[in-house]
Amino acid sequence: MTLQTKVITSFVALALLLPIAAQAGGTLDRVMSTKVLTMSSDPAYPPQSFLNDKNEMAGFDVEVGREIAKRMGAELKIVTPAWEIITAGNWVGRWDMSVGSMTPTKERAEVLDFPAVYYYTPASFAVHKDSKISSVADLNGKVIGVCGGCTYEAYLKKNLVIDAEGVPAFDYKVTAGEMKLYETDTHAYDDLRLGDGVRMDATLSALPTIQEAIKNGYALKVVGDPVFYEPLAVAVDKDDAEFSAKIAEIVNAMHADGTLSKISQTWYGADLSTVK
Repeated sequence: MTLQTKVITSFVALALLLPIAAQAGGTLDRVMSTKVLTMSSDPAYPPQSFLNDKNEMAGFDVEVGREIAKRMGAELKIVTPAWEIITAGNWVGRWDMSVGSMTPTKERAEVLDFPAVYYYTPASFAVHKDSKISSVADLNGKVIGVCGGCTYEAYLKKNLVIDAEGVPAFDYKVTAGEMKLYETDTHAYDDLRLGDGVRMDATLSALPTIQEAIKNGYALKVVGDPVFYEPLAVAVDKDDAEFSAKIAEIVNAMHADGTLSKISQTWYGADLSTVK
């Protein structure tokens, strides 16, 4: 390859990279210009986010996302990539934020920024309703299903790090005999509902999500008290200070004026916008 060819090739490669690099920052300018704020979400994670009977996205996270978009003067657009893709970061403009009940762990903070915590949720164990397990201690050595790459897996591995202010201290109360990993919590519920010990003995998940599953006919029951409380934060791609500051400003205002408390009461019947 001649020197001239190498130079031309380098310029072409740079030109191909420029649109991607440009999307990594300047998100606020783009949103304000297009009047569209794109949020990643999960279509099967009720009551946080789900497709309702009208085939429309609904839920706590969805309503929070819509309020953020409204206060930004934009229309909310929702996309539904896999959780592992969202938490991997490097979104390059495919979506602007995740309001997806994500815990701001140290590992995730390497690829994402977390400008604002918008609520806290208790993490609890659940078993099949016919299970003889009656306490958290009874879960030691059992087969426990959890979402892969999430905080519940980290808890069972005993390496959970939650880097956020005001998080209550917690202990590792269970040593699983085996972990089964799923794409999302609700897939674990589907296996657990097949029967006690058929595919697993228990699952660890968000208490409101477990309660919603039970409400919808899943043959599950909650075991003991919550084992830890998770701060859930809005996530954005790394190194976009202006956009992060705007998200923080809006979410802090939603805390201050009671909007987050009201939305939480609507979907959970309790105020989860603060730790009690």
